[in-house]
Amino acid sequence: MTERKIRVLIAKPGLDGHDRGAKVVARALRDDGMEVIYTGLRQTPEMIAEAALQEDVDAVGLSILSGAHNALVPKIVDNIRANGQTDVVIFLGGIIPEDDIPALLEKGVFKIYGPGTDTRQVCSDIRSAVKTKAQA
Repeated sequence: MTERKIRVLIAKPGLDGHDRGAKVVARALRDDGMEVIYTGLRQTPEMIAEAALQEDVDAVGLSILSGAHNALVPKIVDNIRANGQTDVVIFLGGIIPEDDIPALLEKGVFKIYGPGTDTRQVCSDIRSAVKTKAQA
C-alpha cells in the first residue's frame, strides 16, 4: 500500500497582496512530494478554515507580511479547531516581530518562519510534525 501524500493548504489571509514567499513555499512543498492547495490572495479566516476542512488537509501554511498576524492568526486557528481539525499543523511565515512569536506559538501555531528560511527546513519540519500528529 502506498503512503498518502501530505496535503498542505497555503493561504494569504487579510489584505496583504505580496504572495511571492507563499508561492516559493508552496512550490518547495510540492517538489518535496506533498500535495499543495494554494487559496490565493485576500482570504478571510473563515474562508481559510472552510478550505482546510473541504480539502481535508494535514497542514495549513499562512503567509502574512501586513502586520495583521495578531488579529488574523488566532481567528484562523480557532476556526480550524472549531471545525474539529485538532490534528492540523498550522505554520506561519512572514514578517513577525520577535515579541509577537510566543503568543502565536501558545495559540497553536507549530512554527514561524521568517525571510530567508531554507525551504528544505520547512519541508522537513512539516513532514515531522504531520508524522508525529498521525502517530498520536
